[in-house]
Amino acid sequence: MSSVLLQSPYGYTPTESVCILFVVLFGISTALHLVQALRYRIWWILPTIVFSGLLETLGWSARLWSSMSVLQPHPFEIQLIVTICGPTPLAAANFTLLGAIILRLGPTYSRLTPRSYTIIFLICDIVSLFVQGIGAGVAAKAVINLTSPKKGGHIMLLGICLQLATIAVYAFCAGEFLWRFLTHRPLAKHTQHLTTGVPAAKSMTKRQKILIAGMAFNLLCLLIRAIYRVIELNDGFRGRIIQTEVYFTVLDGGMVTLAIFAFNFAHPGFLLYRVPEEKTHESKEGLEMKGRV
Repeated sequence: MSSVLLQSPYGYTPTESVCILFVVLFGISTALHLVQALRYRIWWILPTIVFSGLLETLGWSARLWSSMSVLQPHPFEIQLIVTICGPTPLAAANFTLLGAIILRLGPTYSRLTPRSYTIIFLICDIVSLFVQGIGAGVAAKAVINLTSPKKGGHIMLLGICLQLATIAVYAFCAGEFLWRFLTHRPLAKHTQHLTTGVPAAKSMTKRQKILIAGMAFNLLCLLIRAIYRVIELNDGFRGRIIQTEVYFTVLDGGMVTLAIFAFNFAHPGFLLYRVPEEKTHESKEGLEMKGRV
């Protein structure tokens, strides 16, 4: 093994062509999401999906920089922090969409109000984002200073475990809601206490089915990536997993790429908010429901 690889904070030199590919892919997806957000006037996409795309583009740009100068400390620090945090805002988009889906299909099948789901899971997502970011910063400095990155790694592991738990609980809640909707099993407390003003359950449209399929695929990719990251960080910064480039390429970069492109194709603007009047009607329904529950 060459002295450069022994000194590399990665344990390898990032492959230039792979880094270029992901910079291009994330750049294209982010630009498309920006255009789609402006086209359909869905502003929450900017701090979620678009922000996630920008972080991933920055992270892979830093890895590209490292591919040309692997011993430079700054690109390693940048990519470590932003690639661990990048998918978190993307998961927030999924959490936000569940509330909109529940509002349309019928809150009687949901344990919580649509707004409660969004708030609870977004708070967990934000907390995990900060924990991962802090841990990554501590670990990056330790690696660059040739000291033990265990403390930072443990903080990162805590943050990614929180994110994994959040995704798992969210998947269970979303799955239960869909199961109750498809089998027509409303929750007893809702059938007893909800007022007649709350929107009744509706049939699922073709567009809603496509969106839900896109959400499920997005969530599966993020779940796979989170599991990989937990195993990677548990193995340590000098472990075989984190120092094997192909694992990171496929299970982090690849999974996040598929997850973000899923919403380009199954875009909520076209599938859920396509008609401006429909958005206005939904907002009014949401305000009415918020005042009643």
